[in-house]
Amino acid sequence: MRADNPQSSLVKVTPWIIDTTLRDGEQAPGVVFSASEKTAIASLLADAGVHELEIGYPAISHEEQEIIRKIVALHLPVRLTSWARAKWDDVEAAAASGTEAVHISFPLSALYLMLMEKDYGWVQRQLQELVPKAKKYFNIVSVGAQDATRAEPELLNLFLLDATACGADRIRIADTVGIATPLSIMRLVGALQAVSPTALEFHAHNDLGMATANALTALEAGCQAVSVSVTGIGERAGNAALEELAIALTLSETFQTTIDSRKLSTLCSVVSKASGRVIQDQKPVVGKSAFQHESGIHCAALLKNPLSYQPFLPDQIGRDNYELVIGKHSGSASLQHYYSGRGINITKSEASHLLAVVRTTASEKKRALHPDELDTLYSTHFTNHENHRA
Repeated sequence: MRADNPQSSLVKVTPWIIDTTLRDGEQAPGVVFSASEKTAIASLLADAGVHELEIGYPAISHEEQEIIRKIVALHLPVRLTSWARAKWDDVEAAAASGTEAVHISFPLSALYLMLMEKDYGWVQRQLQELVPKAKKYFNIVSVGAQDATRAEPELLNLFLLDATACGADRIRIADTVGIATPLSIMRLVGALQAVSPTALEFHAHNDLGMATANALTALEAGCQAVSVSVTGIGERAGNAALEELAIALTLSETFQTTIDSRKLSTLCSVVSKASGRVIQDQKPVVGKSAFQHESGIHCAALLKNPLSYQPFLPDQIGRDNYELVIGKHSGSASLQHYYSGRGINITKSEASHLLAVVRTTASEKKRALHPDELDTLYSTHFTNHENHRA
């Protein structure tokens, strides 16, 4: 039988999701996770269905190595990766930490090479030395091109060829300063796929507010993997957000995901508390305002169908039901719904009369009204109304 929907016959792709909350996320200024917080976050990420965790930078200290070994000892059902600079000492420290995989980062743009007082010949030599040696200690060796989106295209192509020749299992294309746009990523990934058959990963930063869009576009363009962080935590404006990408994949007609989105709210709350970074009300997916509604037109439609003004339902990320906020822009249907929840039934006509008072009060207070204020307005309005009729 022919499918009515042409999309239904397509096989959906499952992208490889790498979470870097415990490495790049902790590099956010002022953020330090304790050992217990790191193990708790790692466990929650594994339980949520993330494929791979980049759990730290072992060469930074013996304490960091010990924390990484504690996470390794949990035997989580997820690949664990250590991060290293293009130095054998760093790779050795990663091997001592016991992770299954290592990611080795190389400077590639002209600016980064100049800052390190290196040239591309040095990058080639380090690739040729480090990757084959690392493969003796790790099941997976990933290499990364730092500042790839500002590197010369010819040099980036050469890096891919050299990394492939040395046996790298995956190549990270890093938008280190977050200057990419979806169209530029579409072009870049398309071009790089023609250069090398090695799996590509895209690592996005959010300096222009496009990290999640760029990560999704990279997957659409053919990248097999992307790295993300919980709530997008990371240096400067952060990284692509795990929870945003997970929901985008869930809603996609092209992709599917192993991530259990119902566990995202708890995960984000734990990371927020551990990092001391408050989740802003308007944060996509997990912010308080993501499921709050005030507009009368919107609320009336939501009461008939909750998907009318929501792309997905709150329970998909482990949240309670949406909230109708009563304020300046509310309509009579919202008032009837609110008071019905308080055990008070009012007619549409009564709601319309009360609505004028609600809007005036909300305008004067420059905010939505609290339950006790709404109760007071109801009592005052209808008491006065009854007295007037008498």
